[in-house]
Amino acid sequence: MQSYLDLLKLTFYLDTPDFTVENGELYFHGVHLKPIIEQYGTPLRLTYRPKISENIARARAYFQQAMQRVGYQGNYHYCYCTKSSHFSFVLEEAVKNGVHLETSSTFDIEIAKRLHQKGLIDTNLMVVCNGFKRKEYSQKIVELIGAGFQNCMPVLDNAAELEAYAQADLPEVKLGIRIATEEEPNFAFYTSRLGISYKDVTTLYKEKIATNPKFKLKLLHFFVNSGIKDTLYFWSELNKFIYKYCELKKICPDLQYLDIGGGLPIKNSLGFEYNYQYMIDTIIENIQKACEKEGVPVPDILTEFGSFTVGESGAMIFSVIGQKQQNDRECWYMLDGSMITHLPDIWGMNHKFILLPLSNWEKAYQQVHLGGITCDSLDYYDSEVHIAKLMLPETTENEPFYVGFFNTGAYQESLGGYGGIQHCLVPAARHVIIDREDDGTIRTTLFRKEQDEEAVMEILGY
Repeated sequence: MQSYLDLLKLTFYLDTPDFTVENGELYFHGVHLKPIIEQYGTPLRLTYRPKISENIARARAYFQQAMQRVGYQGNYHYCYCTKSSHFSFVLEEAVKNGVHLETSSTFDIEIAKRLHQKGLIDTNLMVVCNGFKRKEYSQKIVELIGAGFQNCMPVLDNAAELEAYAQADLPEVKLGIRIATEEEPNFAFYTSRLGISYKDVTTLYKEKIATNPKFKLKLLHFFVNSGIKDTLYFWSELNKFIYKYCELKKICPDLQYLDIGGGLPIKNSLGFEYNYQYMIDTIIENIQKACEKEGVPVPDILTEFGSFTVGESGAMIFSVIGQKQQNDRECWYMLDGSMITHLPDIWGMNHKFILLPLSNWEKAYQQVHLGGITCDSLDYYDSEVHIAKLMLPETTENEPFYVGFFNTGAYQESLGGYGGIQHCLVPAARHVIIDREDDGTIRTTLFRKEQDEEAVMEILGY
């Protein structure tokens, strides 16, 4: 019978920089995983930090090439979308590359303050403040501007938000406006609940912003939930947005930035294909042509990539702690963790991650189902993006066998309630950071040990 490695070679092109196999064992970004698992145990969350810097450099190169190709006169600014992962080791890796920040809630502002206190960012940094803002969030924004962050820009979600900045004792407030885009045709409603409708934007500027000498409209924000995809829906919404910029630019000389929200996709399969350069080339070309047609200067481009920044740096490793043959066709590999708690996008969105074994690649394979440790019937994983089946190597009861979900670095900890309580009181996994020294040496650091029972009992009030 064919081995598991033979099966994947028939289906995919293996030995990419992200995944390689040597002597039947898996390497992730050139890091041999099995010794790390043996050292720290499972369930184990991993973050390979160099991938964060690598993807920031990739995006900048795509935009630089696109702008050079058409002689684009504006600049490109990379923002990291903090809600994708708020951890200090992620932010510290991102900001050392000179990225700006995009925030979504009150506590994000405190993160910016603490990065500044550590000397990791300066007050020239752009802090683009999105989201529907409670009073506390708006007040924190005002405080940050007052502390010297003159490029902190609250992005208006509604007209009432302006009042907080009008009353603030500040000489100048740079503002953005979020446009309420239409949702995809298959969505539950027609227009995003966030942002200001196209028909109201110009009126808002003329009546509320242009009439206040402390306000300067600097940015227009565009966001589609589907992300940057080569679809009729995306191009239609983007072009409407570009022409709204051109309309406003003619009456608002301060307008400088187009913030193209909705991120670039990341790999969710070994067969993932996406032409990043083509998409960015086309975006830049469309903006250039529209501005030439309307006779206005091209804007600086700002993106707020979150999952693209941090997603491919992450992995979640489990041990197979038991096998169950429930009938003549269904073989279960039972894990020492939970898809619901450790990888909530699987349960909540039916999201698929890259799933690979850490060893036994030379052994025969079989169709299996992965079962989580909770009592919930939905705590399972049984298919991949490309096929409604899941194949993994055969294993025996007595041998250690590990499986990994890869490119899990965005959102999973926050959605899963990191450090709190989770379904069936499954503890938060231990978390290890992987760094690579200049000489290529791998260094691992335990960021958090597995949550213990005392921490859980304290949360529950016992």
